[in-house]
This record gives sequence, C-alpha cells and structure tokens, in this order.
Amino acid sequence: MPIEIFEKKDQMRSYSRSKRSNGLRVGFVPTMGYLHEGHLSLLRAARESCDIVIASIYVNPTQFSVQEDFSIYPKNIEEDIAKLNSVSCDALFLPSTLYVSTEDDSMVVGADEVGERHGHSTWVDVGYLSEGLCASSRPHFFRGVATVVTKLFNIVEPDAAFFGKKDYQQYKVISRLVRDLDFDIDIVGVSIEREEDGLAMSSRNALLSPDMRAVAPIIYQSLCRAKERSRREGRISAETLTTAIGESIKEKGGIVDYINLVDKDSLTPLDESKEGTSLIAIAAFFGQVRLLDNIEL
Repeated sequence: MPIEIFEKKDQMRSYSRSKRSNGLRVGFVPTMGYLHEGHLSLLRAARESCDIVIASIYVNPTQFSVQEDFSIYPKNIEEDIAKLNSVSCDALFLPSTLYVSTEDDSMVVGADEVGERHGHSTWVDVGYLSEGLCASSRPHFFRGVATVVTKLFNIVEPDAAFFGKKDYQQYKVISRLVRDLDFDIDIVGVSIEREEDGLAMSSRNALLSPDMRAVAPIIYQSLCRAKERSRREGRISAETLTTAIGESIKEKGGIVDYINLVDKDSLTPLDESKEGTSLIAIAAFFGQVRLLDNIEL
C-alpha cells in the first residue's frame, strides 16, 4: 500500500491516535529529508519492533544560523517518498512549517525575527548535555533540535522514536529530554551506517566536492586507529588520541571543529580513554561541509 502523506498537524495526530487506539505500536523516524541508507536503517529498525512506522521530513530552521547551510540543504522529496515506500513506511508527516505565524526563513538563528508576541516564543533547553561538542561552535543548535523534536513528539505521539548514533550528542539530548519531560516514548539509538570506504552516511555528503569526498573517509580511518591503539595499549591520554586524529585530518585538507574524548553516557570530557565507557566524537570541515562521526572505545 502506498505511503499516506499528511501535511497538517491535526491530520497527522488523528492518524497516529487512530492506530494506537486499535492497540498498534507506532514507531517514528524524524528526518530532514534527502534520505540515504542511514535513514532507511532507522525505518527498518522501527518496522522490526512496531506495527506502524511514521517518518517526518522537515528542514528545521531553528537549528541553523544565518552562516550555515539552511538555504542549500539538499532536497528531493520525490526520491524520498520512493525510498520510504521501498521500506514499507506507512505514513509521512510533511509540514510546510512547524512555527506559528512565522516564515521558516525568519526562524533561522540571527535572521530578522518577528515579534515574539505573535510569533513562536517557546523553547526547550536540555541543559548540560546540550553544552560542549557540537554546541561549542553551534550554541544555537540543540535548543532548535530539542524544540522541534518536542513539537514533533506532541504531533505524532509515537510509542517509540529512532535516532542514528552518528549524531551521538543529539541522541543523548533527546533521550534526556524524554526522561526529564515524562514523554512516554522509547528512544532507540541505531548504529551508524557507512559508505563502503567508511564515511558515515549523511545527507550533507552530497554537498562534498569530488576531491573532498575522496579524502573525507580519513575521519573514520583515524577513529579506527585510535580505537585499535586504545585496545592494544590500554588507557591513553585524551591529548595523545585527539592530537593524532587531528593531524591525520589536517594532512588530508580537513579543518577540525572539535575532537573530544568523553564519557559515552554523560558526555563529560575524559583525561584518558577507558575501555567500554568512553567515546571519541569529532566534527570536521571538508571544504564548506561539516561532517560528524564518533567511535566507542
């Protein structure tokens, strides 16, 4: 059966409620579109444990600043719908905007904003987990993510939601949001899907120039070397591990945003690696494209 598409909030909410009222378990995969195998792996995971699978496609302006790539974020809705059908996704929530009395372009952080008296003025801040790592260079990011995910959860009302671990900090932020705000939703983290050369799958990979695409796999290669060294030598200082990774990336023309060794649960910075409890998270630019990756040690 072809996927059902809903553009209005009340239509989406009514659909989900009707399924749940019949005793069906609803799984939800929020996306910003331009779907790839990483997204499809989330949808397959949802299908394995849920009766109904709902996806959303919405490029959320409030997690971008005016210096970032909101206006050029890749889109291909026809291909996305075909891919959703290929994995038997039941429904797609495809809103034109999620912000009341506000154009999306004006919701980009740093743009001219409408007066809060009439426009959107309520935000969700998850606190400590929203600091450091990606937030160091994108301090606006997790407020935007937490707010839009809260809105989506209130519209879709799923039993479970599925997030990729490539965006590891986001996964932990959403998990804490659900716990602290008493959402009755299971948050499921799904392992990173990779290209054949190891590059973590991302919609932004489509923006890489051929030259940058050729060298970007150094991110994962350097993470694997760090993991192997940590396994072989035991505890190693954070400085030693992150310096080696950074040098490898710079040699290939990348620019490091951050490389951090952290506790994989609390995201607290660590002085040295600890097998089974630590994670190296990285963001780096190849050309103008910012790529994320991580590895558990």
